[in-house]
Amino acid sequence: MDELEVHRPEGIRLQKVLASAGVGSRRKCEILIERGLVKVNGEVVDQLGVRVNPDEVTIEVKGQRISVDDSKVVVVLNKPAGVVSTMSDPQGRRSLDEFVAEFDERLFHVGRLDAETTGVLLLTNDGELANRLAHPSHGVPKVYVAKVEGRVAKSLCTVLRAGVDLDDGPVRVSACTILDAHDGESLVKVELHEGRNRIVRRMLDKAGHPVIDLVRTDFGPIALGTLQPGQVRRLGREEVGALMKVAGL
Repeated sequence: MDELEVHRPEGIRLQKVLASAGVGSRRKCEILIERGLVKVNGEVVDQLGVRVNPDEVTIEVKGQRISVDDSKVVVVLNKPAGVVSTMSDPQGRRSLDEFVAEFDERLFHVGRLDAETTGVLLLTNDGELANRLAHPSHGVPKVYVAKVEGRVAKSLCTVLRAGVDLDDGPVRVSACTILDAHDGESLVKVELHEGRNRIVRRMLDKAGHPVIDLVRTDFGPIALGTLQPGQVRRLGREEVGALMKVAGL
C-alpha cells in the first residue's frame, strides 16, 4: 500500500469517499476501483485498502473529476429577462437574490448577463472556482443563441470567426452556426471564450445584425437543458467536477 503516494493511513477509505460523493453504493465504488477506473491526483488506484484525505486530493472516475466537498454549492439559474446580475439592487430592480432564497449558503454569481439577456447563469459559494471560471485566462467556452435583425448571409460566420473590431479590442468566435435565416430576422448560434460586457450584442451589431433576443445556452460543460426561465437547479457532484476541470482546479 505504501507504494502509492496518495495513500494516507489516517485518511478515509477511497470507496467510502466515492460513495459519500454520490458515485454509487460502496460495492459499486469498490468495483470501479478494482477495474482501475479511479484516479487520485492523476494516479490510478486499483487497491481497495487505499485511504485518502479528500480535502487534499483530486479524484477522477472514468476520467470525470468528482467533487467531494459538501460545503461547496453551485447552482444554475435560467435568468429571465429584466433581471440584473447583482445579488440585490439599490434601484429596486429584480435581482438574483429572489431566485436563490431557498439556499442557506451565501451565493454569488459567476460573471454577468446583461438585464435583457436570458439563460445560463451560475451562482456559487466557492470563490476560487468562481474567479477561475470568470477569468479570461481560462477561456471557458460560452454558447449563445441570438435572434437578430435581417437575413444573415452565410459569410457572417466567416466574418465572426476572423474577428470583429470593437472599441475595447477585437473579438472572434470559436464556433458559429446559422440556425435560421429570413428577411425579417435570423437565428445565429455562437461560441466565445470571453465575457466582456455585452460582447455578443456589440459584436453582432457591428456585423450589421442588431440583436433582438439573446440567450446563453451553455457555460462550459453546463447546458440550459429544460430549465425554465426563473428556475434554478443545484449541480450534481460530477457537474461541479466538470466545472473544476475546465477551471484548472
